[in-house]
Amino acid sequence: MFGLEALDLARIQFAFTISFHILFPAITIGLASYLAVLEGLWLKTHNDTYRDLYHFWSKIFAVNFGMGVVSGLVMAYQFGTNWSRFSDFAGSVTGPLLTYEVLTAFFLEAGFLGVMLFGWNKVGRGIHWNTSRPRSPRSKATGKTKATRRRH
Repeated sequence: MFGLEALDLARIQFAFTISFHILFPAITIGLASYLAVLEGLWLKTHNDTYRDLYHFWSKIFAVNFGMGVVSGLVMAYQFGTNWSRFSDFAGSVTGPLLTYEVLTAFFLEAGFLGVMLFGWNKVGRGIHWNTSRPRSPRSKATGKTKATRRRH
């Protein structure tokens, strides 16, 4: 219809997916630090406003994290379906990067996210805050691997 070949369509599809996906890690990185600060301020001052803000933004963080996982999964599948020759050629380089990202961004971060969302009244305040704090550096590390992967 528009004179586009399969390669052009694959590029457009991947551009849309990666443009959509990059929004979620960027928001997650900022929210992780913000949530750690809010919980720390609540623990220090016992001001319920900080706790209420934390609970509000933690829901947005959880939805954002889930959307990032879903769009990242689609993006990873596109490497294999749309760019199979590229994946065959560069798989020894991109494979470990994707594996690292899955292990840190999904498994490790999802575990701490579970404690953050469902452990509020089940674990102590200090333990909860200590599981909230590491999300920030992990989110930043994930963002750095994504930026490194896009540059090459």
